[in-house]
Amino acid sequence: MMKRLKRFFLMALALAGFQAAFSQGQSDEVLMTIAGKKVTVGEFLTIYQKNNVKNEPIDKKSLNDYLDLFINFKLKVQEAEELGLDTLTSFQTELAGYRDQLAKPYFTDEPTVDRLVKEAYDRSLTDIRASHIFVRLKSDALPEDTLKAFEKITKIRARLMNGEDFGKLAVAESEDPSARDREATPQQPGMKGNHGDLGFFTVFDMVYSFETGAYTTEVGMVSKPVRTEYGYHLIKVTGKYPAMRKVTVAHLFISIPKGATAADSARQHSKIDSLWQLLHNGGNWDELVKKYSDDKGSAPKGGVLPKFGVNRMVPEFIEAIYKMKRPGDYSEPILTSYGWHVVKLVERDEPKSFEDEKADLKQKVLKDGRSQLSRDVVLARIKSEYGFTENAAALAEIYPIVTDSIFVGKWDPAPYLNMNKVLFTIGNMKFLQKDLVNYIAAKQKKRDKENLRVAVDRIYQDYIDESLIKWENAHLEKKYPEFKALVNEYRDGILLFDLTDKKVWSKAVKDTVGLKQFYENNKYNYMWDTRVDATVYKVKDPAATKKVRNFIKTGLSDEAIMKELNTDSVKVLTVETGKFLRKENKFVDQVKWEPGTSPDIQDGTGAAFVKIREVLKPEPKKLTEARGLITADYQNYLEKEWIRELRMKYPVVVNQEVFAKIK
Repeated sequence: MMKRLKRFFLMALALAGFQAAFSQGQSDEVLMTIAGKKVTVGEFLTIYQKNNVKNEPIDKKSLNDYLDLFINFKLKVQEAEELGLDTLTSFQTELAGYRDQLAKPYFTDEPTVDRLVKEAYDRSLTDIRASHIFVRLKSDALPEDTLKAFEKITKIRARLMNGEDFGKLAVAESEDPSARDREATPQQPGMKGNHGDLGFFTVFDMVYSFETGAYTTEVGMVSKPVRTEYGYHLIKVTGKYPAMRKVTVAHLFISIPKGATAADSARQHSKIDSLWQLLHNGGNWDELVKKYSDDKGSAPKGGVLPKFGVNRMVPEFIEAIYKMKRPGDYSEPILTSYGWHVVKLVERDEPKSFEDEKADLKQKVLKDGRSQLSRDVVLARIKSEYGFTENAAALAEIYPIVTDSIFVGKWDPAPYLNMNKVLFTIGNMKFLQKDLVNYIAAKQKKRDKENLRVAVDRIYQDYIDESLIKWENAHLEKKYPEFKALVNEYRDGILLFDLTDKKVWSKAVKDTVGLKQFYENNKYNYMWDTRVDATVYKVKDPAATKKVRNFIKTGLSDEAIMKELNTDSVKVLTVETGKFLRKENKFVDQVKWEPGTSPDIQDGTGAAFVKIREVLKPEPKKLTEARGLITADYQNYLEKEWIRELRMKYPVVVNQEVFAKIK
């Protein structure tokens, strides 16, 4: 609970608005000193504006009130520092975590992200069906291997441009095994090849470069070679459709068993046609599905399948859904690799506006590989701002010393830690060969072997990127004053929260002796108004009130009376006993507040009467009866006492002349 409260407390700091109120010169004026530490006008006004309504004019009274609050805040932070709370490892770890979160926006290029979000939204409005021919190539391939793969995919494209059939070429040349028929083995069933057909997909379903290749290719056309992390692709777009979005459908399914004869298949075809005709003539969907569908998982639910997107079903199924316009429509029989289906549209998600989708799409973009485009822009900007330079000759000396033992995690860097030539510089900082040697040693691990030069180049590039980010991160406070101010506010906020919890919030709960003493000193502040100690008897049948009264006269207990009149299925009598204030019970409010039993009260749902045992005069509430309110007041008391002690401990001097200027 306290962790959630702290997150909320610090979030309020982050979300508060900022409004400049003074010129730079005035902002640097010293407004006050607290324990000898100077506080400027700018610091005071920044926090003042964050805790007041944005764009509201500065009000003299609110400014006076806030001055006291600000001083109290600073005194608490001073006390936390005096106690060394800011030196605790737990505090420093927590602050570092928050700082990392606050720094993230500075490593995102917002214009690039905005462009990618809008692009993703535009693409989400269209579904694509496409086929591909694939030539495999490792992402870390050597230049000669890359050239060889590119030449192969280029030759295949030339054949397509000369009129050869895409599907046949996919079967003959594609390195995607799903293009060809797969024969059955003892380990797996046979499967018909897809001739390169990937079915339907939409934005985020494919890696970004493939997605872009598909969305920028016209229907019926073949793309130029598209490079992904897996290799080269030729993409033929066979269809573009208004987005299906997420749908819920039901189906009536007639399976065709593996190895079925032509006669068996014909019988299943005839069966689905007959069922479709029954539906077409007004037959009940749910009854026919429950009786005849071979999908026993969905049949009891009317054939309803879990909601899915365009890339989650075989193409024939998706094509049938595109043709249905509104819920309740169903398809003609369609044949898939599983059997025959009649598909019924249950529900389709409607497209939302860009503004409605924007936040969700941004999160997807930031988690997707395309976010690297934003990172690349940031890295390029850092390089430019700090005059990044490289020394290719120094890097060339690294290649010969790295052995393939890095692929088993056993490369020893020790002999090379005296290599001191500069590899690259960022600002005024030089990064030496031995720094890269240590980095390579730290990153080595057991993995598949690859070309050593390619491996070193990749690790070197990672080292440059990490170094650029670390350099920028280390300079954020100096470069962006608003970031420095926000981090300081989080720092003070964590200190303030932890110490206030210890001195006030948790103490008020744990200090039972102090709470009890506070209650005894202030119990007349927690008074009950006049009450009655009474019992309300309510019966459904007004004629039963006489019977209840008679039972009471005989001395029978309320529990025994209810047992006499009530059964398991019918409750004739309800009894409510307690101490009642005015307006707490409508029947108690209708009788005279004096000891005795009232006449019957009719209320339209039965009858009731009230037995008043005693009229209770105003008296203090017990601690157990008002613990929440008393604890809150005790917390306020503890805080006031703490502030009083802090003001006596630490001198506070306000420059009234400067404060008057603010007013």
